[in-house]
Amino acid sequence: MSDLRVPEKRFRPELEGIRAVAALLVAVYHIWIGSVSGGVDVFFIVSGYLITTSLLSRMVREGRINYLENLLGLAKRLFPLAFTVLAVSAVLSIFLLPLSTWRQTIAELFSSMFYFQNWQLANSAVDYLAQNNTASPFQHFWALSIQGQFYVTWPIVITLVYLLATKILKTPVRKTLLAVLSVIFLASLSYSVYITAVNQPWAYFDTFARAWEFSLGGMLALLLPYLKFSDRAHLIMGWVGLAIISFTGMVLPVSTVFPGFAALLPTGGVILVIIASENGQAFGVQKLLGSKPFQYFGSISYGFYLWHWPLLVFYYAYFNTETVTTLGGIGILAITLVLSIMTIRLVEKPVREMPVKHSKKRLSKVLVALMTPAILVGLSWGVFVQASSSNSEPVTIEDNPGARAVLENIQPAEDAELQPDFLSAKEDLPTFYSDKDCFLTGSVSSKLKECSFGVTENPEHVVALVGGSHSGHWFPALEAVAEEMNMRIDVYNKDACRFSSGDFDGQLDEACMTWNDNLQERLMAEPPDLIFTTATVNSGDTVPKGYINKWKEFEGVAEIFAVRDNPRMKVDPTLCLDELNVDNCSVERDKALADVVPWENTEGIPNNVTFADMSEYFCTDDTCPPVVGNVLVYRDKHHLTTLYSQTMGPALKEHLEPALENLN
Repeated sequence: MSDLRVPEKRFRPELEGIRAVAALLVAVYHIWIGSVSGGVDVFFIVSGYLITTSLLSRMVREGRINYLENLLGLAKRLFPLAFTVLAVSAVLSIFLLPLSTWRQTIAELFSSMFYFQNWQLANSAVDYLAQNNTASPFQHFWALSIQGQFYVTWPIVITLVYLLATKILKTPVRKTLLAVLSVIFLASLSYSVYITAVNQPWAYFDTFARAWEFSLGGMLALLLPYLKFSDRAHLIMGWVGLAIISFTGMVLPVSTVFPGFAALLPTGGVILVIIASENGQAFGVQKLLGSKPFQYFGSISYGFYLWHWPLLVFYYAYFNTETVTTLGGIGILAITLVLSIMTIRLVEKPVREMPVKHSKKRLSKVLVALMTPAILVGLSWGVFVQASSSNSEPVTIEDNPGARAVLENIQPAEDAELQPDFLSAKEDLPTFYSDKDCFLTGSVSSKLKECSFGVTENPEHVVALVGGSHSGHWFPALEAVAEEMNMRIDVYNKDACRFSSGDFDGQLDEACMTWNDNLQERLMAEPPDLIFTTATVNSGDTVPKGYINKWKEFEGVAEIFAVRDNPRMKVDPTLCLDELNVDNCSVERDKALADVVPWENTEGIPNNVTFADMSEYFCTDDTCPPVVGNVLVYRDKHHLTTLYSQTMGPALKEHLEPALENLN
């Protein structure tokens, strides 16, 4: 049986041009448009095309792939620039980034070093508790992580296919590889379409949802000799392909619909350009993409991609802004270009020119030396953050009364430190979040999880805390008075989900609504004394209809204790207070809360509901500050710190006691 034709081996300058366009698109979209372009998908299919071509040729020629030599070859191309950028960015982060971002930044530094940044971001993307994280200077390493995983895996795939074809099936190698790549393509694309529809934030960073793009590049490498068309068709295809690559980000909201079927658009554009370049015309796209300027920029595109993002993040931090001026963007691009050229000449080129076969030990030592600064900075930084958190002073009512400053008119000492400190604020979560069996995160599962706290044996009262994070951040307040009130707290928490019969015009997904049904069945079977939940959403001036309908289901079964939702801040206080004072980081009360208590504007409220308005502990008559009683109120724009919630315990008790007494 004859095998597929082997394509003519030649230098393809248009691929450097494609890389140049993709890298420039990524940077321009990040800097000025504030979105993504689809350029990363271009990198993926080009990588699939080139690596498949290289590995297959080596496998057929030598009958084997030396895995160690292959890894060293990859490392000498990837590590010098990557670890240089990581080390420089880590040092600059210490001086330029707010303290509250340090833990996240350190975690992303190490995940970038070891090429699992995409999984780090995937978990953050579906973790409601982490969604308020600000962008780190290492976030763009997610794409390099996926590519690194592909580079490590692909030699194994090629080797297994070669052995399968030559030793077992006795079939042509290229045809067998095409069949395997087709299976990978179909399986990965099918999964990508599914997971993008079900959980797009996760899918965007999922290696398995991206594998089809690399497979598509490999399939193109195998089929290219057969993709011949007329001269006019090649001419049109090339320019259409370049237009598709260039304008995908304008046509599609890439960050919210990729990968799935939508990513076929930019990858299809690359295929058209490569096919067209096989039969180059006088005015064909390859003349532009293969020109010396495009080739040169393509040769430094890796460095350009690596440098542009941290420079953008540091620009935001240094100028305390969320936008980039025209001049500022040009400056970022210019510095990116200079740094790319310098580091490629001084760092990458000397290492890249080292032979692998005869200098394994020397090359390994050089690579370790290049990696060491970034690792040492990361370790030292992490130890410092951990030590700083461990050495923090214990909190006292005298120094940090929090809400008790309002309730009991306690004035904190003038020289007392603000608590929690900015290093710890993001991690200041209710204790039940430390146990994965006590809460549900992500948008897929509707499984009911339950944990009990407080007085768990023979309690006088049972309170069910239900809903999402805006119910959950009241847990420390309840826990603070649980012993005193002889109360058990049953926690039923699903992040980004509300205790409601309505989906808020699609804001609550199907899993949330199913979870609500499961929760209702559980509470109906064993009713608590009180169901603690939120009464409003944000600054709404009425109680949501979905809440009321859900509460009506429990008439004659259980009492509802509904607390007014807390105000939102305009900016993350942990970031704002790092630069400005409390007054500048506060919001006006009339913009954060409705003038009239929402339940006074709402009809049809059932008789089993007790409301609590705790607004006096968040706002004065005029403003809602991010600090009360020398305690940081919020760990992000709208979630309470555990410490402030704990100080709300006595104030909350004043509302809970009458509600529980009315049950008797």
